[in-house]
Amino acid sequence: MHKVLIIVGDATETVDTLYPYYRLIEAGFEPVVAGPEKRRYQMVLHEIRPGWTITREWEGYTIDADIAFADIRPEDYLGIFFSGGRAPEYIRYDEDLVRVTRHFFAANKPVACVCHGVEIPAYAGCVRGRRMATVAKCRFDLEVCGGTFVNEACVIDGNLVSGRTYHDHGHFIGPWIRQLETARDTHRHPDA
Repeated sequence: MHKVLIIVGDATETVDTLYPYYRLIEAGFEPVVAGPEKRRYQMVLHEIRPGWTITREWEGYTIDADIAFADIRPEDYLGIFFSGGRAPEYIRYDEDLVRVTRHFFAANKPVACVCHGVEIPAYAGCVRGRRMATVAKCRFDLEVCGGTFVNEACVIDGNLVSGRTYHDHGHFIGPWIRQLETARDTHRHPDA
């Protein structure tokens, strides 16, 4: 079974994380949850409620990280998913996460990103010249690092597939899974 990383930290968005987690299993991949440490993380629910102009947050489920960033050998993984929530704002400075992130972009492996997840590849210097969707409030993070904001449910730029929020999962997760399937099949059949 081919392994795919899901990047999390405390305050990772619940739906952002669990939808791709279960879709990976459904497609025959092994999702590997990675965090700053190998421990349990508290996820959150994010929503803008009627009458509010900013995101409101509630506690969601918890999730166990299978591996710490420092222990990741990125060459062992087929792809990576950067989940949203507030976690990326804090974990993006982790040197091992930066190392891992750069590997997937340099190796042209399938990368998916949603919502605040953009803050990780942006900080790692991987978005320059790339078109991406993200939540509107992270547009600055993308653009200041040289990327182009696209306000669409699914943006595909080579190996990079992105969406704005979990409301877009039904649009961009499928294309990312298809990229992973192509990568898996190519890996399985080097002459293909």
